[in-house]
Amino acid sequence: MVHIVSLGCPKNLVDSEVMASILTKSGYDISPRPDNADVIIINTCAFILPAKEESIDEILRMAQWKQKSGGHSACLVVTGCLPQRYGKILKKEMPEVDLFLGINEVPNIARHLEDLYGKEQRACRSITGKPAFLMNAAHLRLISTPSHTAYLKIAEGCSNLCSYCVIPFIRGKTRSRRMDDILKEAEILAAGGVKEIIITAQDTTAYGRDLKGKPTLSDLLKNLAAIEGIRWIRLLYTYPASLTDAILYTIAGEEKICNYIDIPIQHIDDDILKAMNRHGGSGQIRKTIARAKEMIPGVALRTSFIVGFPGETRGKLNRLLSFIKETRFDHLGVFTYSSEEGSAAASLPSRISEKEKESRRQLIMEEQSIISYEINQSLIGSHKEVLIEGKSDIPDFPYIGRCRRQSPEIDGIAYVKADRLTPGDLINCRITGAAEYDLFAEIIKKG
Repeated sequence: MVHIVSLGCPKNLVDSEVMASILTKSGYDISPRPDNADVIIINTCAFILPAKEESIDEILRMAQWKQKSGGHSACLVVTGCLPQRYGKILKKEMPEVDLFLGINEVPNIARHLEDLYGKEQRACRSITGKPAFLMNAAHLRLISTPSHTAYLKIAEGCSNLCSYCVIPFIRGKTRSRRMDDILKEAEILAAGGVKEIIITAQDTTAYGRDLKGKPTLSDLLKNLAAIEGIRWIRLLYTYPASLTDAILYTIAGEEKICNYIDIPIQHIDDDILKAMNRHGGSGQIRKTIARAKEMIPGVALRTSFIVGFPGETRGKLNRLLSFIKETRFDHLGVFTYSSEEGSAAASLPSRISEKEKESRRQLIMEEQSIISYEINQSLIGSHKEVLIEGKSDIPDFPYIGRCRRQSPEIDGIAYVKADRLTPGDLINCRITGAAEYDLFAEIIKKG
């Protein structure tokens, strides 16, 4: 019996789902709880300090489980970004872990578990290598999201080399999957009942640049929209300098593609953008956002920012705050700058305290809560298609779901007043109320 803990982003979740499917095919049972499992796999994240801390805390927590389970008969395996980045160090510091596996070992997980089983004495090992793994449609997945929604990873790695980021060193350069392979997996997902596909990669707009014939994200989106059974297509992780008019035209022209774009911008001050090694400046960012709003009426824009980056003066922070007030993003997240060893920005002098970074983060989120509330209030009376997720704990609104402007986990939800609905139902609703992040709706008719 195997229990898998998946930490970090949706891209990591896809790897966890691939491992779960491989293990199931190899005769292992997957347990939703660690209590009755004799193997724990923790698929870790190491993007920034809080992610590393969460990963280490989870490893230590599961190490205690292992000790309570008898120690020698239980197995603790750590996979993903953390061992890929720190495998040799972790091997010395955490001997209670039986095996550390880098990202190349995702397809080999069953073989590694077979090697562990039956051994009375297991010396801690670390197996990593140059990141090269790229999943394909033959790597079936045991979907862990609700059965009507699935992430679709179209590429691995990143070649942007932002100065604050270590992903290129952990995951390698951008490696795009062939379009026919992606479409094959999407068809498999659709045949399994998936209605919403969420496109993900470290940078989705970089798709195809490394492939023969240079297929584009726009071409891919059009082909995905032609797949029967898929009702919603959602786009995440677009790089602002690469969000072309062709992509925007495709989003506007294909009914299945949600009028929703995730555009991690990180900052608006040109000096900070340059220090971050972000391609394109503030002018291009503003132009891209204006084009998106012009070409896709009612588009919901999500973004993320980093505050406390070296050199961020109060004036530069105020410039960012003014930009946020002016642009009025529908959804927004803020990270405090984390100095990551090995990144180019780690050598930059920084005198901004953690307390001040957090203060800046809260300042922006307080402003965003006002903007989000006003935008949601403006939606009252409008009609929205809602994908039902399950039941709520509010008697007057017994169901929860999401409309096209809401991505799972990171955005708000829609509470729905209706009778006898099933997860996966797509229904037409009228928005009747709104809070800072959530919406309230009543059914018009079942779709």
